[in-house]
Amino acid sequence: MIQKNCQTVLQSVPNTPQRRRRSEFSKRLFRFLFCCCCSVGNKQRSSIPICVVSRNLYCSYFSKNLKSSQVERIFKDEASEEKGERARMSSFVGAVAICDLIKTTLGPKGMDKILQSTGRGRKVTVTNDGATILKSLHIDNPAAKVLIDISKAQDDEVGDGTTSVVVLAGELLREAEKLVAMKIHPMTIIAGYRMAAECALKALLKRVVDNKEDAEKFRSDLMKIAMTTLSSKILSQDKDHFAKLAVDAVMRLKIGIGQPKRIENAKILVANTAMDTDKVKIYGARVRVDSMAKVAEIEAAEKDKMREKVNKIIAHGINCFINRQLIYNFPEELFADAGILAIEHADFDGIERLALVTGGEIASTFDNPESVKLGHCKLIEEIMIGEDKLIHFSGVEMGQACTIVLRGASDHLLDEAERSLHDALCVLSQTVNDSRVLLGGGWPEMVMAREVDVLARKTPGKKSHAIEAFSRALQAIPTIIADNAGLDSADLISQLRAEHHKEESNAGIDVITGQVGDMAELGISEAFKVKQAVLLSATEAAEMILRVDEIITCAPRKREDRM
Repeated sequence: MIQKNCQTVLQSVPNTPQRRRRSEFSKRLFRFLFCCCCSVGNKQRSSIPICVVSRNLYCSYFSKNLKSSQVERIFKDEASEEKGERARMSSFVGAVAICDLIKTTLGPKGMDKILQSTGRGRKVTVTNDGATILKSLHIDNPAAKVLIDISKAQDDEVGDGTTSVVVLAGELLREAEKLVAMKIHPMTIIAGYRMAAECALKALLKRVVDNKEDAEKFRSDLMKIAMTTLSSKILSQDKDHFAKLAVDAVMRLKIGIGQPKRIENAKILVANTAMDTDKVKIYGARVRVDSMAKVAEIEAAEKDKMREKVNKIIAHGINCFINRQLIYNFPEELFADAGILAIEHADFDGIERLALVTGGEIASTFDNPESVKLGHCKLIEEIMIGEDKLIHFSGVEMGQACTIVLRGASDHLLDEAERSLHDALCVLSQTVNDSRVLLGGGWPEMVMAREVDVLARKTPGKKSHAIEAFSRALQAIPTIIADNAGLDSADLISQLRAEHHKEESNAGIDVITGQVGDMAELGISEAFKVKQAVLLSATEAAEMILRVDEIITCAPRKREDRM
């Protein structure tokens, strides 16, 4: 009887392309109906004919599969899509993987990564800078790319915190994955995260210190921030020296060295013009002559043209000419005869900066000297640093510019030192604009976590679970700092939590002694703007990824065959 009814259903279904699926389903349906009949037995409890039940089940199954196949046919053959739980799981896995990759570089005792390129020469980079590591990776996972993008944005905006922002975003998503498994809707999680982020930011604002009015204290704050930033870099052994260099640079303190080969009270013309017109510059031009005398005439005409151009430049009343392009031998001789220092082949960023600080403008035509704005400088001199000759400009009109010269044993060391000093300078320049300062060493995260925990206890409903998860994600930062230093993170975090339940606690992790210490006494400080950017960027990235319920990978564009 069951076989007969099942065959009736199969015959009633139209002959669709899903024949293979239909055959597989018919076997499952037969087993299901057989079990139903066995369970009913002789009691005849089912009042619905089995043929009708099986027909409805079969039609429902194929209507769903027909709809999904129609959706799939919207995309090209090589396109793909992931929906619902599968898409969300893919996002969680990618984001957490990036977090786990980068978190071992966090903190003063963080480890370095070796990045080896696959290109020509297989260049090797040794670094623990989060932005440098992440932008060197080639990632296919969309959620992982979102975290890489927020790391780049953090580097561009404030210069530091590139690892922290990725780690915090990854921990938020790790906690969100557990909440989703508990059947809490992503939008509820997002609402809880927003409430927690707002509460955490308010907690930081209550504890910031601003010493901008006191110059001595403000400089001390800058020194502490610079040393804290450099403590996790390759320059940590000499962080006092490099911190002072960075603070002096940001505070615009100038130091000049007197050497011979100098020009005093220089009038500078900064230009971007061709000084190599001793050859025909027109592409594809061809000149035919019938004697060598005509060639000499052409060369003489070119020299006359160049001499006329040099005379126009000299007429500006300058004693220093700086050109972005090459200066050939003949014009160089003319400048030397006129007693003018000619500097050639300056890079474009360099001459833009030089024109700005000397108060001049970049010129390309020289017919009207009155319309050209010259730069001024008290002293131009050639100095030796190691085996390299450098031209030193001092006493410029705008005294904000300065140059820091780094020397090291290898290119790898120099590159990492440059990245480290760049981060310190960026943080200090941001602190000059926004002078609010916080303590470091995991202190901000514990302050925020405490306030967020209080908010979670006051919040009813499922949002409280998300707020508690946010607090756990914040506490993951000091936990990772302790783990990377080889310390007992569980014991330290429990001590920190107990200390922060006291009023106005300054407790943080002292990785040198391996104990909980007073961050104010140890002089460990961080810029408020860095922590603010880390908190907001990580929360926004986690929200963005949590909202995703479908990932569509487009088919690559194929080159059209025009033959």
